[in-house]
Amino acid sequence: MLGYQNNVLRVDLSKKTAETEPLRMDWAEKYIGSKGLSIKYLYEELKPGIDPLSADNKLIFMTGPMTGTTVPCSGKLAVAGKSPATGTICDCSIGGHSALRIKYAGYDAIIIEGALDKPGYLLIEDDKVSFEDGSFLWGKGCHETEALLIEKYDHDYSVLTIGPAGENLSGMACITSDYYRQAGRGGMGAVMGSKNLKAVVVKGTGSVEIPNIVEAVKRIAEIEKEDTLLEDNTFVFDLGTTAFLEACQDGGILPFKNFSDTTDENWTDYNGEVLMEKLQGKRGCGSCGLGCGNFLKIGDAICEGPEYETIAAFGPNAGNRDPEAIVKANQVADDMGLDTISAGDVLNWAMEMTEKGIHDFGIRFGEMDKYIEYLKMMAKGEGIGKELAMGVKKLAEKYGGNDFAMHVKGLEYPQYEPRGSWGMSLAYAVSDRGACHMRAYAPNEEVFAASIPPYTPEGKGEMVFNLAQFNAVKFSLCICDFWATLSMDTMAELMTLVTGKEWTADDMAEVGTRVINIARAFNQREGFTAKDDTAPKRIFNDALKSGPAAGQKIPEEAFEDMKQQYYSVLGWNADGTLPDSLIATL
Repeated sequence: MLGYQNNVLRVDLSKKTAETEPLRMDWAEKYIGSKGLSIKYLYEELKPGIDPLSADNKLIFMTGPMTGTTVPCSGKLAVAGKSPATGTICDCSIGGHSALRIKYAGYDAIIIEGALDKPGYLLIEDDKVSFEDGSFLWGKGCHETEALLIEKYDHDYSVLTIGPAGENLSGMACITSDYYRQAGRGGMGAVMGSKNLKAVVVKGTGSVEIPNIVEAVKRIAEIEKEDTLLEDNTFVFDLGTTAFLEACQDGGILPFKNFSDTTDENWTDYNGEVLMEKLQGKRGCGSCGLGCGNFLKIGDAICEGPEYETIAAFGPNAGNRDPEAIVKANQVADDMGLDTISAGDVLNWAMEMTEKGIHDFGIRFGEMDKYIEYLKMMAKGEGIGKELAMGVKKLAEKYGGNDFAMHVKGLEYPQYEPRGSWGMSLAYAVSDRGACHMRAYAPNEEVFAASIPPYTPEGKGEMVFNLAQFNAVKFSLCICDFWATLSMDTMAELMTLVTGKEWTADDMAEVGTRVINIARAFNQREGFTAKDDTAPKRIFNDALKSGPAAGQKIPEEAFEDMKQQYYSVLGWNADGTLPDSLIATL
């Protein structure tokens, strides 16, 4: 198939070797690329039970067949490995331009194995690969690291780097590129840090071959116009994901003070319109015309964004309404290489622990100066931050407060309150990497479109499956979530255009189901079953007190009903495991 470079760069850091091998095209035909194909490689190559922070783990940067073409919203890069936060499979996607440069350097994927004996970075310039001393970068933040490397080379290079959080092996450590784009969840930055790898610097000067290029490019442009991609997503250009704040507030799913309630009557103090008054500039990822990146400066606080998740975590969920504090906390977390969702949830839980008198972590709701300092300490493993960096699950096991420890499988909750969107509780529970809103985004159906009643288990298994199947395909193509009107038919046509092989919507659906199943098979091999597909006790025990979802909590029997529905749709066993006959097809 065209669209692929048919090359994998396999790097052994222990031996300091880099060799090119053919991409497994038999796997690509079943899993396409990016999310799905990276999980397939890990499933086949990782031995069960390995320590995610050992040299045995692998870190994969995977592109897709559309990467580097004119297909819109196709500039994201999949980053995958075994998660040090959860012990599950973990894949993330990162925006910016690094995916294009890897593809233009001639590679569909980079697979990194082993570990360096001292801090270093990997320099890739087309077919030239070298191992460089990174000791002068160790201990520096992501922003300074990238700036130094861009100064040393130039802006034709992309930098993928970790901050102090990754160096200190935090389970909430990110990998950062383009200064403000992150592979944010599950601790992929810690995997990179465990390998003593501070950065990957890459430049590519090649191209991507697709069939009938003139006709294909013309048809891709027609699809973009027919699908009204740009016209339907002007809010993305204007406000980025800050636009979700109003929708979540109105829908009763904006979390408040560690998910103790929803809605905030003063949400307009920090909404998108307030933040965009401080707009300094804009940018988009490679191959994208949406331009969702917004550079803000409030006082001495600077960031790109902030994204909805970060606003909610560092705003109402932290008992904070100061937009400057939100932006400053975002800036610090990005520079330290911390996942804002997990870091925010940990601090918000710690504030509730202090206020309830269960354990004094020295911080209360709304104390944002301390909050920002705690972020730095968490990344650097200093003082109280060293403990907080353990994550909510381990902290609750040590100190109590499990009734309001918001996580699944050790991955902290995204910022969508599921008591106002029952399907979201199921989506979080069955997500392959722990609590995740990117696997199946239930609020679209239950809250925003209101196409299915939110406060019922009825039909939720099939709904979450359909959403998860679609996203598994989309992220295996590595198309950005902001192409909101994308369909299976459109994805099939795009695949046909860039590969030269005929694809149908049914083919796409089969890929989506297969990707869900192989991720589940990986986790099953690591010992995960239905008992791990759960929800925080707060979701079952505490009714919401305000907003459109006031009075709602999810009965445990309803939650179990939704789980069994989901398993049944996929043909899984009642204990959440895959039958051997299904595993044999992967």
